Amino acid sequence: MKDKLIAQHYESGKLLENILKGLEASGKDVHHLKVGDLAPVDEFHIRGRESTVEVANLAGFSAGERVLDVGCGLGGSARYLASEWGVVVSGIDLTTEFVEVGQQLNELVGMGDSVELQVASALELPFEDEVFDVVWTEHVQMNIEDKSRFYSELARVLRPGGRLVFHDIFMGEGGAVVFPVPWANDDSISFLIGVDEVRSLIETIGFECLARKDQSDESNKWFLRMLKNLDESGPRPFGLHLLLGEGARQKFGNIQLNLAEGRICAVQGVFKKI
Repeated sequence: MKDKLIAQHYESGKLLENILKGLEASGKDVHHLKVGDLAPVDEFHIRGRESTVEVANLAGFSAGERVLDVGCGLGGSARYLASEWGVVVSGIDLTTEFVEVGQQLNELVGMGDSVELQVASALELPFEDEVFDVVWTEHVQMNIEDKSRFYSELARVLRPGGRLVFHDIFMGEGGAVVFPVPWANDDSISFLIGVDEVRSLIETIGFECLARKDQSDESNKWFLRMLKNLDESGPRPFGLHLLLGEGARQKFGNIQLNLAEGRICAVQGVFKKI
């Protein structure tokens, strides 16, 4: 039941139409697109492409490694990793519209054969044991109540010595989250826990921490700049607001407030499967 509610939260019904209109309004030729042209909308996480590059550098990749992007959304990170690092990427997401639009975006940038996206639950990954070198996940676990099952399933599909790479939002010490936010309109589908609790859980499952970086301050500054631009000039033709609809300004503002008051934190991490 929660899976259905979560998927419905992210569905819009007009996403591809809105993206194509936004591209054209931004002066892009939709028949001659590059991967980077999609970055303002297909990197649905804090600080967008900037943070994707940071996390990729933190993790390090070798060409040909097999990567699973869990909660891939529109496939922005998957396309970046495949095009810039030469890895082979599969992506799964619970939201059918995200996957269908992501597949069409793959075709528009000529990556239909190099990035594979499919609808699936992060709690029941449709893959055999120990088949991936890296599992990559961004802004996913806050919608997942059963954290133990989630991280155990990620561990299951990783080869020994493989890396779990994440960029996620965790509970801070500043009090309850102010809603609505992009991942939830209320606490019915929001399941935040502290980053230290997550680290302990991941290590108990059989990982060791290689790197962890708190990017809450940088994330707060990023939202302040975004909100200032929104208030001064309004939404640009092409950006993350296309995924959030009319409530985008309020949701972005609440994330900034939650970060500033320490109600949430944004953390990047790399763990190795022992």
